[in-house]
Amino acid sequence: MKADLGKVNRLLKTARGQIDGILKMVEEDRYCIDIFNQVLATRSLLNSVNKEIMHGHMEHCVKQAFEEGKEKEKIEEILAIMDKLTK
Repeated sequence: MKADLGKVNRLLKTARGQIDGILKMVEEDRYCIDIFNQVLATRSLLNSVNKEIMHGHMEHCVKQAFEEGKEKEKIEEILAIMDKLTK
């Protein structure tokens, strides 16, 4: 993986902490909207992780594929990811 490992690790550990907090909120039967908001915040963090990973992929793996004449393969790969994002 070519993404900023420090940033990815930090974001994932924060998301893990938030998920632990959400589990505790559920166990404590906290207000639904408070739980919902925490889930949204965690999703946002995970989206940031995906963004960081994709940036690294584009800057390194895709660039290298274009330099090696393997761009078709990487374009198809990115299109498949785009399909998943739009579901």
